[in-house]
Amino acid sequence: MDLLVHISRMARNNLWSNDRLYRAVLQLEPGEFEAERTSFFPSIKATLNHILAVDHLYLDFLKRAALAPRPMTISCRSMKPSALFAAQVAADRRLIAFCDRLSAEDLDRRVITDRGEDGRIPERIGDLLAHLFIHDNHHRGQVHAMLSGTSVKPPQLDEFLLDYDLKLRKEEVERLGL
Repeated sequence: MDLLVHISRMARNNLWSNDRLYRAVLQLEPGEFEAERTSFFPSIKATLNHILAVDHLYLDFLKRAALAPRPMTISCRSMKPSALFAAQVAADRRLIAFCDRLSAEDLDRRVITDRGEDGRIPERIGDLLAHLFIHDNHHRGQVHAMLSGTSVKPPQLDEFLLDYDLKLRKEEVERLGL
């Protein structure tokens, strides 16, 4: 497997992991989504909002669509989990499409990331994607831990890439078109 295949698979893993996580979140009892919890962000809602906001920011960097810094949150005060889920799926699908169009040369190409007061920093596309995948995994792990204190059992998030695990995710992979 080459790096381009790996990156495309990681983008698909993002979609699959977010799908599993949100399907659990959609089962929360009223008030659990917004409830204050112990983590880097103070709630499941705030953490999922942050994941989506960073995905949007990095997709903009990668596509050179926006050079101006964007806030690290998207206003979701009135967003229900289902609306946030739909927005995340759209971002995940954009990321998959972007990764599928990459060439080997693109991975070393630099794009400008506007970091506000820290300036405009040229970054390699391959490095930005690696950072984005680590970032999303990190914060999904926090949501996973926060779900442990709710009425919903946290979903399994670590079986995607191995053929051995196919029996555990076959329906989901087919439903998502992965």
